[in-house]
Amino acid sequence: MSWQTIDRTTVAEEQLGPGLSDAVRDKVRGFFPRYATKQAALLPALHITQNALGYVSLQAMRDIAELLELTPAQVLGVVSFYTHFWTHPKGRKTIVLCRSLSCELMGGKAVKDAIQRQLGIGEHETTPDGRYSYMTEECLAQCDDAPCMLINEKMHKRVRAEDVERLLADENNDKLDIPRSDLFDAPPEG
Repeated sequence: MSWQTIDRTTVAEEQLGPGLSDAVRDKVRGFFPRYATKQAALLPALHITQNALGYVSLQAMRDIAELLELTPAQVLGVVSFYTHFWTHPKGRKTIVLCRSLSCELMGGKAVKDAIQRQLGIGEHETTPDGRYSYMTEECLAQCDDAPCMLINEKMHKRVRAEDVERLLADENNDKLDIPRSDLFDAPPEG
């Protein structure tokens, strides 16, 4: 028996996905003055990219690597380490359910079952209509209000299984009550 060699350096063009636009590149460059090295801007660059594209494509990873003077493997290593980054297109809204001990003890498993039943998808999957993607995270830092979940960036506290249908039907379930920070959304300097 011999081992089969797999060439992982060749990727079909259609598998690369979209690259970074000039606007995204400028936004990433806007973080350079905040760090001692370009490489230190990797996490903001990944967040900016995912916010712009909806996920971090292979081509975007290559573009980020070039921009930050890293290897594509270094970028992929960070992307694959964090569960927050998606390497495939995700839904318009992402549900992140906390799976910490506090949330589990307060009914998180029932909420998880209700979400999966309501949407008909499992973890890190997207509904066929592209409306929702679903995932869990180890802790959302809202233990006093367990179980909790995010829909995009909006926190929902003390969620019960019977609340899920109503929450998912609400078109404004991801609308923040407060403005976001200028740190992330600041216009590029120039």
